[in-house]
Amino acid sequence: MAVRSLLTAGITGVGMSFPEKRLTNADLEKMVATNDEWIVERTGIRERRICEEGIGASFHGAKAAEAALEHAGIRPDEVDLIIVPTVTPDMMFPATACLIQEMIGATDAWGFDLEGACSGFLFALQNARAQIEAGHAKKVLVIGTEVMSSILDWTDRNSCILFGDGAGAVVVEAVDESRIGIFDAINGIDGAGGKFLHMKAGGSLMPASQETIDNKLHTVFQAGRDVYKFAVKGMAKVTKDIVDRNGFIGSDVDLFVPHQANIRIIEAAQRRVGLEDSQVAITIDRFGNTTAASIPSALRVAYEDGRLKEGSLVVLCAFGAGFTWGSCILRWTAP
Repeated sequence: MAVRSLLTAGITGVGMSFPEKRLTNADLEKMVATNDEWIVERTGIRERRICEEGIGASFHGAKAAEAALEHAGIRPDEVDLIIVPTVTPDMMFPATACLIQEMIGATDAWGFDLEGACSGFLFALQNARAQIEAGHAKKVLVIGTEVMSSILDWTDRNSCILFGDGAGAVVVEAVDESRIGIFDAINGIDGAGGKFLHMKAGGSLMPASQETIDNKLHTVFQAGRDVYKFAVKGMAKVTKDIVDRNGFIGSDVDLFVPHQANIRIIEAAQRRVGLEDSQVAITIDRFGNTTAASIPSALRVAYEDGRLKEGSLVVLCAFGAGFTWGSCILRWTAP
C-alpha cells in the first residue's frame, strides 16, 4: 500500500450536468449507415446527450460544479483550486477553469485545464489529492466537462456513434484519517499510441486553414480495432493492479466505476478482477462516451441510486488517447 501523508484527501461532493437533447441510435440511423442493434451489441450505447449550438464546455461544467458544491455543503468562495480536465475547452485560452471560476463565483480560487483525454479526470483527481495532502489547498473542484459533438465527423460511423456531451464534478477536501478517503492511484502514458486516436489539426503543429477544414482534420480520428485492443488489456491490467497491490480481492469492492467508453472493454476489466454485475457502475447506455466527464458523472448517478455509502470501497479506472491510463482506489466520504 502507498505511504500515507499526514493529510488525507477524500471526495466530499459530486455533481453532474447534461444537455436535454437526446440523440438516439434510431436518430443516427437516419444520419449514417448504422443501426441500433449493431451499436448496442458493440458499444452498449443506446443514446447520448448533445449540446445545442453555441454551448461550450464551461456551461455544463459550471452547472456540475455548482451541484457538487451544494452536495458538499460549501460555498464557491471557499474553493481554493479548480482543475478542469477536458479535450474540448471553450477556446485555446483562457483556460476553461477561468471561465467556470467566474461563472460560479469562486473568487478566491486559482486553476487550470488538464488534457489527459479519457484518463483526464483521474489525472486531475490525483493532482487534487496531492495539493490537499501537501497542504497547498483545502477545497478543490475537479470538473470533467466535454462537448465532444463539436469535434466529431458526423459522416464517420466509426466515431460519431460513440461520444456524447456533458459534465461531472467532484469536490476534494481533507477528511478525517479514520475515514481514509483516496489512498492509492496508478497513472501512466505511452506516446506510441498517439497515432491510433487523435485530432490532427488545431494546434501549433497544424493550425487551422482551409485545407485542414476541407480535409476534416479538426475531428476525432480513431483506429477502432487498435484502440480497442490496447484499451481492453490496459484497463483490465490497471484495475487488477490497483486492487492487488492494496491487498483486496474482487468481493471486497463495493463499486467499480470505469470510464464509460465501450461495454465490452468494461466487461473485460470486470472479469479480470472477478466482479459481479451488481458491483459495476454503467452509464454508457444513456450518455455514451463523455471522455473526462464519464467517471464523475457515473459517480453522481451511483450516489443518486443509493449505491455509495460512507466507507464504500470504490475503484475507478480509465484508458484514453495518448495512450493514457489510470486507476484509483478510495473509501467513499461524501454525505
